[in-house]
Amino acid sequence: MLSLDTDNPVIEQLNIDELAPGTLTRFWLHLVTDGMGLPVYIPVLVAKGTQPGPRVGVTAAVHGNELNGIPIIQRLFKELNPALIKGTIIGVPVVNAPAFLRSTRRFIDGYDLNHIMPGKPDGNVSEVYVHRFIQRVVKNFEYLIDLHTASFGRINSYYIRADLKDPITRQMARLQNAQILVHNPPSDGTLRGAADALGIHAVTLEVGDPNTFQKGHIRSGLTGIYNLLIHLGMIPGQIEPPDQQAAVCSHSYWLYTDGGGILSVHPKITERVSKGQLIATLRDVFGDVQREYLAPEDGVVIGKSINPINQTGGRILHLGVTDV
Repeated sequence: MLSLDTDNPVIEQLNIDELAPGTLTRFWLHLVTDGMGLPVYIPVLVAKGTQPGPRVGVTAAVHGNELNGIPIIQRLFKELNPALIKGTIIGVPVVNAPAFLRSTRRFIDGYDLNHIMPGKPDGNVSEVYVHRFIQRVVKNFEYLIDLHTASFGRINSYYIRADLKDPITRQMARLQNAQILVHNPPSDGTLRGAADALGIHAVTLEVGDPNTFQKGHIRSGLTGIYNLLIHLGMIPGQIEPPDQQAAVCSHSYWLYTDGGGILSVHPKITERVSKGQLIATLRDVFGDVQREYLAPEDGVVIGKSINPINQTGGRILHLGVTDV
C-alpha cells in the first residue's frame, strides 16, 4: 500500500478480502498518471459487514457533468452502519475524475467512457483508464447500480434502463421506484454491458439533469438503493413502495430534427403522447415556423432537449414505447 498525505490510504487494487469485517473504509485508487507523471486518483468507499453476503457496487459520474449520483453515494455511506450489514457495499462517487474536474462529459482525449467499456490494457488513454477501473474495482461487484443523468442541453425523467427479461435485473429495476422502466439489454461499450459480461447483475439509473443537484431525485435514488440492499438481505428494514406504478417501455428511441433553427419541445417529461400529437415546433431566426414535428406513435416522454438552438439532426425528445 502506498502512502499519501491524507487520512485516506492510496491503493492500486481494491481487495475486499483484505478488509476487516464491520468497517467502513475510504480509499484513493490510483488508476493512471497524467502528462506530468502525477497520479490520477478516484475515490472509493467500502462498507464491509460483519457477516458474509452479496457485494453491491454503486457508481456515479462516468460522465463528468452528471452529478446527482455523487450525493446519493455520499449520503448512503454516511448513513450505513457496517455492524448491521451482511456483505459488502462499494461506492465510487466519481468514476471519470479528469472530466469531473473540468465539468465536461467526455474524457480528456474526447472519448465517451460509456461507449468504450471494458477498454483495453494497451489501448489509448481512455481505454486504459476504463480497463483498469473494471479490473481493479468493478470485478469485486456481484450487483451494480450505475448512476447517470441527462447530458448538456437535455433533461431526463427519473428512469431505469435494464434487461427487463432477466428476472434479477427486472427486480433490481422495480426496486428503484423509477417513473419509467425501459427494457434495454446491455449494450456494447457501456459500464452496464461490461459488468453484465462479467456476470454482474447491473442496471442504469438515470437521475435527472446534468450539472446540478436535484434534492428530490437524490432522495429517490437513495431510497431505491436502500430497497435493493433490504431485498438482498444486506441490511434490516422495510422496502418502500413507489408512490405510483412506473410506465414500462418495451423499447425507446430519440427523435431528431431534419433542419436547423430555434426549437420548442412541447410535452413535459413523463407526459404520455399520442400518435400524431404535435411535439415540437422549429422556427427560423425571424420567428417563422419552418417545421412542426408530430409523435410517430403513442408513447411516454423519457427525456427531451431544452436547448432552443438546434442544428440539423439535433435531438427533439426521447420517446418510450409502453407495453400498455
